[in-house]
Amino acid sequence: MAEGDSVARIAARLDTATAGALISRSDVRHPRFATVDLAGQRVVEWRARGKHLLARTDAGLTVHSHLRMTGSWSVLRPGKRLPARVMADLRIALHLHDGRTIAGVALPVLTVLRTSDEQAVVGHLGPDLLGTDTGGVDSIAVATTRVAAAGDEVIVAALLDQRRVAGLGNMWAQELLFLHRVSPWRAAGSVDGIEVLLTDARQRLRHAVRANPAQNTTGVPRPRHWVYGRARRPCLRCGTPIAFRPAERTSHGRETWWCPACQA
Repeated sequence: MAEGDSVARIAARLDTATAGALISRSDVRHPRFATVDLAGQRVVEWRARGKHLLARTDAGLTVHSHLRMTGSWSVLRPGKRLPARVMADLRIALHLHDGRTIAGVALPVLTVLRTSDEQAVVGHLGPDLLGTDTGGVDSIAVATTRVAAAGDEVIVAALLDQRRVAGLGNMWAQELLFLHRVSPWRAAGSVDGIEVLLTDARQRLRHAVRANPAQNTTGVPRPRHWVYGRARRPCLRCGTPIAFRPAERTSHGRETWWCPACQA
């Protein structure tokens, strides 16, 4: 699933490429929004909110999407078409006046709504570590309070709960817990240093958007990650085999890796 830094990078790329572009024709392949016509509207901006992507037009409409594991957005040059095998998964095409096409493919979540109603699709989210969406309140302070309030819920699940803090995915949550020597199975309410962990998370996400698209957390070409995806391999700190629990054996339904010694 695309994490917050990946979505922010996609938003920045699309914004640079298409902000201000005039839509000459639209094709929305979603049963609820198939009759929506965006022709004649200009793309004002693309913005990320946690793992959600928002494309706003000058007519006060927003195209909202969530990529999850399958979705993608691309800008096709004039005359270029999607491969036939991809066309079956096309969910939305915005044909621009200059001949380019903005294509959203295999989007599991797609909504078209008034920009003034965006809270209906993103209002449930907690503070975005990459954004300034808390009315001037420090997003880290708000997120720290919400994560700690998870009480007996395990800390890895609290970090992944987008209602508590938006943008962290499975990879970042588990790598951060390792780096801060916190067991993923600790009760969230018993963890000290949540604010420090989230501050580190924000710095790493910002760096990933700017200069680390591969989401490398170790600083070396291989392995890229400390624990994520490294079941039974030696811990890079202490040599202990990395422990692993499949999604079906966790309360939060996500695969989990950790070092039994470093994260005791």
